[in-house]
Amino acid sequence: MQTLATTLHQAAAQHPAASMPWRSLQLEELLERPASALALADPLRPVFASLLVGRSMNEGVLPANLGLTAEAFGQLLSDYFPGPALKLQDGEAQDLEELSDILHLLLEYRCGLRPSELWIAQIVAWGCAGRDHLWQDLGLANRAELSALMNTAFPSLAALNTGDMKWKKFIYRHYCAREGIYVCPAPSCGECSDFSKCFAPEL
Repeated sequence: MQTLATTLHQAAAQHPAASMPWRSLQLEELLERPASALALADPLRPVFASLLVGRSMNEGVLPANLGLTAEAFGQLLSDYFPGPALKLQDGEAQDLEELSDILHLLLEYRCGLRPSELWIAQIVAWGCAGRDHLWQDLGLANRAELSALMNTAFPSLAALNTGDMKWKKFIYRHYCAREGIYVCPAPSCGECSDFSKCFAPEL
């Protein structure tokens, strides 16, 4: 089975944007830092590194602490990436009234294997406060990283995305359905005139 770290490295190699070499170097530097045994065994560590690199490049909308509490963010850095402090600044996330609801939804579907899933749920919920694709608002390199994140931290929720819907659209569609909010008038996705808005490639 392909690991999350392998997915991230392959994704970076397939998207040779101008910023990618620098991003890849930053990612490699973070992953080479010493870490606690628990952190080294965490398959989510590579995606945390990518989130931090994205924030250091001012990509996405996350705040400098990735949306975590000061205590949680400090633990993330000390346990997973000890060493020189990163230069991070706040992104331009908008107020999200349903932030806690989205967080609770994600937590209900967490894999339940590691505490870091609580951090990832908080970060993904914060990422929903942007206007671009979710992977962009999180500051990730591409959609493949986000898909790997979802399949690792929230596998039962990710399994419900059978049509490969865009992740933010999928999370909100699932949230609205649970809350009894039906905003799509089409009887099925295949018959909807906005099909491409939900399922087109996220580039």
